[in-house]
Amino acid sequence: METDTTGVACDGWDGNQCEGTVHCPPRCPRFVDKHGARWTVRFAGPNDIDRLLGMYESFGTAERAQGIPPADYDRRVDWVTGLLADGSNVVAERDGQIRGHAVYTPTDADRPEIAVFVHPAVQGRGVGTELCRQLVADAAAADREALVLHVETGNRVARNVYHEVGFRTVERHGDLRMELPLDDPVATEVRWPPVVREGPVEPPSETAPKGSALRPSADD
Repeated sequence: METDTTGVACDGWDGNQCEGTVHCPPRCPRFVDKHGARWTVRFAGPNDIDRLLGMYESFGTAERAQGIPPADYDRRVDWVTGLLADGSNVVAERDGQIRGHAVYTPTDADRPEIAVFVHPAVQGRGVGTELCRQLVADAAAADREALVLHVETGNRVARNVYHEVGFRTVERHGDLRMELPLDDPVATEVRWPPVVREGPVEPPSETAPKGSALRPSADD
């Protein structure tokens, strides 16, 4: 699915004031990274293939995991084309350049698999974490049951990102298999508007998911 959110998203960056609109995607398309830089996340489609390939040109051996993105150009073209055709893709943009790409695929699976990629120049700034949350919000809105992923045991950075988002390890056979059920409270929390997630407004307790930070348990 390809949707231009830049025209309907607000121009402001103050999450304390943003209540969202009926035009907004499942999660606010704008965020500020750990360095204070402003980003827009949007759905991607076939028109983005050249810019995605341009981003992946910068990936060396250290940025590849489990053979992806492919090192060979022709294989990389086929790989990106397949993701755009079969998956729900989001990209992170800044200054007109794509610097992050995430996808869950296939879109019609109850438990699709995700993959997240961030340009080497902007790693460690929270872009990958935000892309993960965008996928969770999108998949939850599409009534998927869960998201799954596979990550190399030694890839501590990626494991920490996925764990922070809410994924838990469910299988260990060489690579780790991680999963996030979309009835988990986090799948609701990521879709709250910025004024709730970042500002002073709290949702009514009956609408906050049980077990979330905004809905205390009976024992609290």
